[in-house]
Amino acid sequence: MITFLVCVAALVGGYFLYGTFVEKVFKPDANRPTPAVTHPDGVDYVPISKPKAFLIQLLNIAGLGPIFGAISGALWGPSVYLWIVAGTLFAGAVHDYLAGMLSVRNDGASITEITGKYLGPVMQNIMRVFGLVLLVMVGVVFMVGPAGLLALLTPEWLNVKVWTIIILVYYFLATILPVDKVIARLYPIFGAFLILMALGVSIATIANSGTRPMMELTLANLHPSEGQKPIWPLMFITVACGAISGFHATQSPIVSRTLRNEKEGRWVFYGAMVAEGIIAMVWASAAIAFFWNKDGSGTGLKALLALGGGNSKSVYAICTGLLGTVGGAIAMIGVIACPITSGDTAFRSARMIIFDWFKLDEKKLNIRLSIAAPLLIIGYGISLINYSVVWRYFSWSNQTLAMIVLWAGAAYLATNYPEKNRCWLAAIPATFMSAVSVTYLMYAKECFNLVRLGDKGITISYAVGIAAAVVFLALFIVRIYMNPKRSLELQSKIVIGRKH
Repeated sequence: MITFLVCVAALVGGYFLYGTFVEKVFKPDANRPTPAVTHPDGVDYVPISKPKAFLIQLLNIAGLGPIFGAISGALWGPSVYLWIVAGTLFAGAVHDYLAGMLSVRNDGASITEITGKYLGPVMQNIMRVFGLVLLVMVGVVFMVGPAGLLALLTPEWLNVKVWTIIILVYYFLATILPVDKVIARLYPIFGAFLILMALGVSIATIANSGTRPMMELTLANLHPSEGQKPIWPLMFITVACGAISGFHATQSPIVSRTLRNEKEGRWVFYGAMVAEGIIAMVWASAAIAFFWNKDGSGTGLKALLALGGGNSKSVYAICTGLLGTVGGAIAMIGVIACPITSGDTAFRSARMIIFDWFKLDEKKLNIRLSIAAPLLIIGYGISLINYSVVWRYFSWSNQTLAMIVLWAGAAYLATNYPEKNRCWLAAIPATFMSAVSVTYLMYAKECFNLVRLGDKGITISYAVGIAAAVVFLALFIVRIYMNPKRSLELQSKIVIGRKH
């Protein structure tokens, strides 16, 4: 229990200490008009209050990732706590803040356009396709996941397929209607369920620590599967949204188009990621306490693996086991609200990327309909694929996108401030995430599958991942850090944003 409380305290303290440092590095300007103030359009560019903006951002990013990912990460034991805390404060929250504020500084542009401006037109086109694919996968993950949970709580005729269609209809409305008509009105209600759920599960976990003890910190790899899956890179990819997530960068433009003041950025972007880190801590600790046997045998975690590790069944088991039938139902509603409020904005963000790409007018309903309908039809088709396969590809592409966004943030800091050493705030976590992503790409079964080579495979994967990170860092230093004027000139030639 002590480790859990210390980690939560570290996350809260980190918001005030490191979050303030990040804000000072970026230098938000309270007198600089935001996109919502300069050209409100009643659809996407709509000024809203800071508390509402925070809730929208939190619910956009806190889908099933910090719940499913954290529970799956618990399979490695309490070492997952360190990644959640360090990843949130020094990588994830920095990533989210830079993504959000760079969108504010660039007329609320989508992250695909922003990375293109700071990393070049080739990367811009790659990111447009990559971003769209990721968002559709996210929408699918956050469509099927809550449908499965709802099916557990309702009569048999309301099965997964029926709930998937119902959720799809809601996603369609959230994709095309003005942001203040559906999202801004429903999210405070969903936010209340999210907070109640996190409090309920955390209090119940602490209260039951006598019969289901919360393990203290150990760096040992406790994964119960045969051959012990390596912490690096598998845990760093599996936890995903609970520590750092590229998906968040796709969501930030939704809120960047609603901020009334640049000074609100730390509260909204950095703060929402810290809140998500706390949610991930709650679920990781609950899973470890709930599934780990009191005698330390680890057979409970094997049972978690049998449930599918982090899927609907394990969430349901934790909720009902800790809180009983009524409390479990309340907690489950919160768990359902989380993914739905990320899935709807995933498809909305996909629509915004296409609009930014082709400079379409978001004020015209018929154009919004012509883009939203095909996206959702494609999403439904993908939802029929095995869920675990979609999740694995989502996890890797998610962390790879985070790596790219951090490099874009580092490029911005290195070229737009006289004190170019500010860029290491983003360049260091970008290098780290480069090593994580490439190592996983080499090792994972669904990628280059070096896992089939056993110990030799993981050694090769480590070498390739670290080498790739060094190459990326060297390219950044030579092409951007050492040549800020040239890089700034290239940035000025790439125009992003749309006419209003």
